[in-house]
Amino acid sequence: MKSYIDQKDGIVKSVCSLDCPDQCGLLIHKENGRISKIEGDPDHPVTRGSICNKVRHMGERLYDPKRLVYPMKRTGKKGEGQFERISWEEAVHLIHSRWKSLIEEEGPESILPYSFYGNMGLLNAEGMDRRFFHQLGASRLDRAICNAAGSAGYNYTMGGSFGTDPEDTIHSKLIILWGINAVSTNMHQMTLALKARKNGAKIVVIDVHNNQTGRMADWFIPILPGTDSALALGMMHILFEKKFTVPEFLESWTTGHEELRKHVRQYDPDTVSAITGVPREDLYQLARMYGEISPSFIRIGNGLQHHDNGGMAVRTIACLPALTGQWLHKGGGALKGNSGFLQHDEAALTRPDLLQNKQTRTINMNEIGRSLLEQDPPIRSLFVYGSNPAIVAPEGNKVRKGLLRDDLFTVVHDLFLTETAAYADLVLPASSSFENMDFYTSYWHHYMQLQVPVVEKYGESKSNVEVFRLLAKAFDMDPEIFGAEEEELIRQAVDDSPNPYIKEITFERLLREHYVRAAVKPLFPGKLPTPSGKIELYSEQMAEAGLPPLPVYTPLVEDDSYPFLFVPGPNHSFMNSTFSSSEKHLRLEKSPKLYLNEADAERLSISNGDSVRVWNDRGECELAAAPGPNVLPGVLVTQGLWADTPSGAKFHVNALTPDRLADMGGGAVFFSGRVNAERVGKAAEK
Repeated sequence: MKSYIDQKDGIVKSVCSLDCPDQCGLLIHKENGRISKIEGDPDHPVTRGSICNKVRHMGERLYDPKRLVYPMKRTGKKGEGQFERISWEEAVHLIHSRWKSLIEEEGPESILPYSFYGNMGLLNAEGMDRRFFHQLGASRLDRAICNAAGSAGYNYTMGGSFGTDPEDTIHSKLIILWGINAVSTNMHQMTLALKARKNGAKIVVIDVHNNQTGRMADWFIPILPGTDSALALGMMHILFEKKFTVPEFLESWTTGHEELRKHVRQYDPDTVSAITGVPREDLYQLARMYGEISPSFIRIGNGLQHHDNGGMAVRTIACLPALTGQWLHKGGGALKGNSGFLQHDEAALTRPDLLQNKQTRTINMNEIGRSLLEQDPPIRSLFVYGSNPAIVAPEGNKVRKGLLRDDLFTVVHDLFLTETAAYADLVLPASSSFENMDFYTSYWHHYMQLQVPVVEKYGESKSNVEVFRLLAKAFDMDPEIFGAEEEELIRQAVDDSPNPYIKEITFERLLREHYVRAAVKPLFPGKLPTPSGKIELYSEQMAEAGLPPLPVYTPLVEDDSYPFLFVPGPNHSFMNSTFSSSEKHLRLEKSPKLYLNEADAERLSISNGDSVRVWNDRGECELAAAPGPNVLPGVLVTQGLWADTPSGAKFHVNALTPDRLADMGGGAVFFSGRVNAERVGKAAEK
């Protein structure tokens, strides 16, 4: 297996492993076998040498003295974080013996893996682990916490994760960033938008919070949370009414345009304005811009899908480019994700055929708190890797109560003693992406990338692939399947993939070229992977699934009477809970803030910097007030998932979020909770 480990000094190519659409090419500087500096690779065709502060400071994270060095066994009470050192042999023996007993006494479904994409390397995030748990027969995890609702909605319209080539958006003349803080979460899309603006493009941002991206726009449009589909339907009403549509495109490449034309008459500007908070004249101006300017491009963000109606919101917005025929123009169309273009042979890598009981239960990761407390038969063991549910999962207090169960055997594999690891019975040290071989596929641009090991593994840390190899060996699983080395796993996933877009991508090319582009061509003229082969404005699939076949607006669930809608969005310096305990990143972010409208602040006698208690029936937190015009009345916004602190500061925003599931895909509804707020302390005088 090729690696750069033996090269003690110099500069080597790498790739960012963070769960981010940009998936940057990197240059790693080494001195005496250690990473001394991380910078962007100027040769990468899309990211072109620019990177964010998150990965720029990754070296400090890798050599943080708090990083786990060896396996540990709990000695104190759950949640206290007291452990003693043990060997890997003992750790594997403890897991094997405990699981063997559970399988004999309660069946393999008493065991549940819990993971997400703390490391986007496909071997470590969804490779050997899937094989192992399939063979074991453990309960299956529906990994729906991030983009599930929006992906389902977009798929109903477009047939899969296929959108505009982001490199083409420099040719766009109108760019709508809808529900995405691109400056912080998709920085190279913002870079491309700014290049387009130099060529005359207008940038419009639609969001619930006038964040960094909104402040860089030519026009920021504030919208009430969960009303995005209504705004899109109002635009459709005007596009049809004012004859901004392109009948030739609708006839040739869509289904249901006549039904849609009649359907959207009910979404008149006055009705939509009352729902969304967007003034009537602004709605007309937005629709007119979208109807008259071409090419126009919509970047659909993750934010708007984290609502009860999130799948339908994305499905509805995805219909807009069809009305004006934007898919025929370079730089026109829409983009929710592009992972379909780089789809590897998932079955060859994960081996779902190994699961003997095809009726094995599935547990949605958004409901992990409820499942730990209420599932029948109960979950008796949890194996957590690449995720930190004690911080990131909704109904956070319920999650922690479940993790406290004495009869729950919990194993956590991570780089640090996370909030979740503090509740574990066993903690295993994980290697970083720079210490592993893996391959990466962006869900935004069109390049597959290879990571070869850059430095030695830290302490006794092991990759996910290595850990599940060890466990498979302990359970006497087939060595041909579970003994495969990383290079062989990548070959199985890539070399003979049925995906025509990557038929020219091989392990050898990745090894030689580091990043290889999929053979992508414009979607139109062409056939989509929908049942009709066209853009489905009317969807028979949705009707069969019991969903409205035409786009609709459905109000958010009102689960209580609290006065504020609560939106805990991402911040600039963290990646979910990753970096939230890093001193460097904490200095960059300073402290968590609560953004509220100045009228609400005045009514509640809240001034800038005041300590505000935010609460509902699920929990509470206390944050520093940041009143102003950046959110609409009745809306509270926070940014970032902040780590627990020794002082016990109440920053755990997911203690407030509901664990309901969205309308499609089993997605999370982080942004559909309601809360109350009150001042509990005055700002400190300077």
